[in-house]
Parts: sequence; structure tokens; C-alpha cells
Amino acid sequence: MSGFGAWLRNLGAKLSAGLRRFMMGRYGTDKLNMVILGAGLIACVISMFIHFAPVNLLLTLISYVLMGWAIFRTLSRNTYKRYQENRKYLMMVQRFKDREHRYYDCPRCRQQVRVPRGKGKIAISCPKCKEKFIRKT
Repeated sequence: MSGFGAWLRNLGAKLSAGLRRFMMGRYGTDKLNMVILGAGLIACVISMFIHFAPVNLLLTLISYVLMGWAIFRTLSRNTYKRYQENRKYLMMVQRFKDREHRYYDCPRCRQQVRVPRGKGKIAISCPKCKEKFIRKT
């Protein structure tokens, strides 16, 4: 029986090394992937409880597309693009969490400018191009 145990350990080591080699250079998972997978799982669970065929089919299709998208992002070799997507997602989440500031884009250079909320009409100066514009906060 010890021969079978050694064979099984050897098989596990080979599979682990093969999986490591396969994933080398690929992006892996991040926060955005977790959100996409969670949305796909929620759509799948909701589709199990809805018995109206067209809606059930639509939710099932949406769940498959979301889960496929998450798998694509995980196995992607274009790590820079996946990193940029995740960074934009995290910045968007941060903007929703920030209740003390408003965000505006500079009309000239499109630089994002953060200003405090509740100050009325203020003159905003862009830190990048020094353009001045007036907005209500």
C-alpha cells in the first residue's frame, strides 16, 4: 500500500507543477474578478427560483457570460490591461465611498480634480494645466 501512496503523492506533485507552469505569466484573480464571479453566481441562483422561461433563460445566459468573462480575465496573458481594468474599478468604488469630496474633470486636460463637498460655488484650479473653472459643490 505504501507504493500506491507514493505514486499518488508523485501524481499530485506533477499535477501541481503542471498547473503552476500553465498559470505562469497569466493574470490570476483580483477584486474585479471576485465581483464579476459574485454577480454571475447571484444571477444563477436567482434564475433557479424564477419559473418564467424567458427570464430564466436570460438570467442563466447572463450568469454564463459573467463567469466566462471572469475565467477569461483570470487566464489572460495581457496582465497590463487586466491591471488597468481592476485599477479603474477600484477608483470607481473609492469615488462612491468618498462622501466628503466631489470629483470633477478639468474642461481643458480632463484631469480629475477632487474638491470638498458643501462649499457652494467655488473656483477650481486644475493642478495639471492651471485652468480655472467654476463648479457648485
